[in-house]
Amino acid sequence: MPKYVIEREVPGAGKLSAEQLKAISQTSCGVLSGMGPQIQWVQSYVTGDKIYCVYIAENKEQVLEHAQKGGFPANAVNEVAAIIDPTTAE
Repeated sequence: MPKYVIEREVPGAGKLSAEQLKAISQTSCGVLSGMGPQIQWVQSYVTGDKIYCVYIAENKEQVLEHAQKGGFPANAVNEVAAIIDPTTAE
């Protein structure tokens, strides 16, 4: 299944408390539960004013549907073309 990177503009994201991040995560998981196993949240990276999320989904529309249902921004949704890491250089 395709993997997507979602860029979410969330002003002050890096200053969100553990409780706030937990609440966001719970909302996301609740929406995903209702959508079924064809969409999965892998992990997210919180930066100063953005959150970058990695999802596995059948298509971009599912990612956008999750964002809409959860009330999350999805400023950019990009399908991952390849994954590289230090072992790629070997």
